[in-house]
Amino acid sequence: MKQTTVSSGYPIVPRTEVDFDLAGDIPRHWFGGDPFKTRFFDAMSTLFPEGEKFFITCVRDYRDQISDPELQQQVKDFMRQEAQHGRIHKQFNDRLQAQGIQVDRIEAKTRDILAQIRRLMPASFTLAQTAAAEHMTSIMAHSFFERQEVFADADPRIRAMYIWHGVEEIEHKAVAYDVLKNVAKAGYFLRVGVMLYTSVMFPLHVFLILRRMLQADGFSFRQRLGLWARGLRWLYGWNGLFRPLMGHYFAYYRPGFHPWQDGDMHTYQRWADAYARTGGDAVAAGNEAYAGAA
Repeated sequence: MKQTTVSSGYPIVPRTEVDFDLAGDIPRHWFGGDPFKTRFFDAMSTLFPEGEKFFITCVRDYRDQISDPELQQQVKDFMRQEAQHGRIHKQFNDRLQAQGIQVDRIEAKTRDILAQIRRLMPASFTLAQTAAAEHMTSIMAHSFFERQEVFADADPRIRAMYIWHGVEEIEHKAVAYDVLKNVAKAGYFLRVGVMLYTSVMFPLHVFLILRRMLQADGFSFRQRLGLWARGLRWLYGWNGLFRPLMGHYFAYYRPGFHPWQDGDMHTYQRWADAYARTGGDAVAAGNEAYAGAA
């Protein structure tokens, strides 16, 4: 059967010169002084360098089996973007290490867990894990773009970093899925079963790291209970961060799902135009995309 891809209308553009001034005077709790919100995104960032390497490796497992030249190029560009994401988040994570967060230990543990998964599970499972994680990270861009209030109190430099990351997740969101479906020939039950697994394990790891970070910040047990209560409402409450994403999330479970069937961001082009107009100033582009969000 001929391998085919579904065109997104968006080119996958590896941007290798992005700079967010991460060595600047960014506050410890950069999300409006809120420790939980700050450390939630900080915890995700600690997972990205090793996670991006894992995603690259899992897609590369099937690279030699790809006959479609368009998909071959998309895989190449996907790997370049993911490598850049890992590099930038490594810079960001160096700030956390300087704050007393044991990022090196977190990364080592993450690396060991992912290596064990690759030893124990077939390549089709880890590729399905990559496709699931790519779907989850790309739909988070819906919040970054469509809901201005999400990052209203965030430091503009870190907000710009996550917006840039979201832009590139949108551009390559179908790559791992197309390799999974058209090259690995994975069936429906593998795809959705691994999504269920990923939907439990990814937030669990984030929360375990977040817990360590709040302890490192010196909050007492009672203070941490209050932070968790308010933070979980912010994430999962009726007006929380994740509720508007549920429709996009559950779309993955449709038998005929493809990532490009929905989720087309009307503000994507605003960011891309601003990035080009400012000569690659990712912070200015992030500010413009954020200012124009609904």
